[in-house]
Amino acid sequence: MTWSAVLLVTAVVWAVSVIRSVRLRALVYSLPLPMTLALVTTEYRVDGAQMLGVLGLNLFFVTVAVTHQRWRWPILLADVAGIAVYVALSAGLLAVDIPFEMAVAVTLVLWLAAILWLRRRARQRGTSVEEAAAVAETRPDGLPVLLKLVVIFVGAVLTALLGAVLRGMVVTFPYSGVLVAVEARRQLVEFSRHFARNSLGLVGFLAAYHYLQDVSSAAALGAGWAAFAVVAAALHLPWRPARSRTRERRAVRRGHWDGHTANRVETARKGC
Repeated sequence: MTWSAVLLVTAVVWAVSVIRSVRLRALVYSLPLPMTLALVTTEYRVDGAQMLGVLGLNLFFVTVAVTHQRWRWPILLADVAGIAVYVALSAGLLAVDIPFEMAVAVTLVLWLAAILWLRRRARQRGTSVEEAAAVAETRPDGLPVLLKLVVIFVGAVLTALLGAVLRGMVVTFPYSGVLVAVEARRQLVEFSRHFARNSLGLVGFLAAYHYLQDVSSAAALGAGWAAFAVVAAALHLPWRPARSRTRERRAVRRGHWDGHTANRVETARKGC
């Protein structure tokens, strides 16, 4: 990857590090900026392997979350485990020729299954309270600003060098994800859940790019970003009536947070 890619990774991680909301953090990370740079600066195409690479991105965060929070591994070691899983998956995907339409179908089916499973698990565990605590949590690290930038930049260089050995799978390699996982280490479960939902936008981006990549790279990128924007907007549209949202905000301000209100908010807000 080029120096511009390294700088972009640094910028993305820095932006994520200063955002308090887990939901917004996941949305910023899901922007297909690294994918765009990878496609612009290399000659790799978007085919079935790259589409399934979206699953690899989610698997990376799941691996880091499980190893760090459940198995209590140090976050850097958990990051290494996540990278190893992604590299192993990439090697398998590159070894076979996967029809693009089949890859899209598999990705969508697995995405839907994961979202339904996460939604049911969220209801069972009552994660609305957990997320509220996570959003209100102060920043996990106390590094000075300049030192943090240096650490992020060095990490971005190292991950860019690692991605260079992955051939076509550099398109979906989690360049900034390696460092974002460190920044969001106390909120990995919530972050992974929100990113899984937002990753549908990446599916739209790659699908649109694939069908126009033989016409023009500029047209393909434009269509890809348009598809991502449409999907992201659909995922984040406020489906509840404005009156319902107003009542909930007033209830929170007045302290009227009874079980009925909590259940309604959990059902309405938890998309996954």
